[in-house]
Amino acid sequence: MIAKAGIPRISWNVLVFLLLAGTLGAQTTTTLSDYQPSIGQHGKDVVWVPTNQSLVTKMLDLAKVTDKDYLIDLGSGDGRTVISAAKRGARALGIEYNINMVELSKKSALKEGVSDRARFEKADLFESDFSQATVITMFLLPDINLKLRPKILELKPGTRIVSNTFTMGEWEADETAGGAGEDSDEAYGSYNTALLWIVPAKVEGSWTTTDGVLQLTQKYQVVEGTWKNGTRAAAIIKGKLRGDQITFTAGTTEYTAQVNGSKMQGQAKSIGGSAPWTASRAPAR
Repeated sequence: MIAKAGIPRISWNVLVFLLLAGTLGAQTTTTLSDYQPSIGQHGKDVVWVPTNQSLVTKMLDLAKVTDKDYLIDLGSGDGRTVISAAKRGARALGIEYNINMVELSKKSALKEGVSDRARFEKADLFESDFSQATVITMFLLPDINLKLRPKILELKPGTRIVSNTFTMGEWEADETAGGAGEDSDEAYGSYNTALLWIVPAKVEGSWTTTDGVLQLTQKYQVVEGTWKNGTRAAAIIKGKLRGDQITFTAGTTEYTAQVNGSKMQGQAKSIGGSAPWTASRAPAR
């Protein structure tokens, strides 16, 4: 091919590539600017059904979200939970695989005046780091919750986890709240229950105290075991963890304490009054 005078020679392949790139770029821009999600549309792991706004409020209330929190929403969809948390003053991040949803959420956050506190990232939630969150919200399927559960249980004790409707298997919720509000719609179906879990500290094992040895077993937030002092032993009853706070009864004494790694420190209350008590995790043998 002979080029016209003053015009550099260019191959047809390069020319076609440039034309296609420009066309695709224009189409992408149009798609993002005109994008409107539809209920039931397929995503990477789940179909999209939005959480009704009254339940979003209930979920945030259940987790007691304040301006001191950093909330991460797993599968953030159109961004409504993240934006609602940001309106309470919290820093919030939405993790969403659909780039169109991400861009839509960013525009909504800007429109609502919270783009300085509400961020959105296109990412796979199974590959994301949410270890810095104080609150995690989600509306996922039970099998996905179960896949995430081991990672969630490694989070800092006291981290609050809130799910729309779906459970964590045998890890029972610490609290539940239900009921759709005025904006209830058939499109939301029966998805109108908020469930709260508080990541428990790890206490299973042997602990030494001034009054004997505390041997604990743990299943999520439920604690059992024995307290031994010489030949005397008492069963641990009513054992419960709420984040890093442990409560249990041994004999006629009620114990409360804060768990800080390998230490417990709190109060022992009996008929004769209350007194401070401490425990240290026994070294592994």
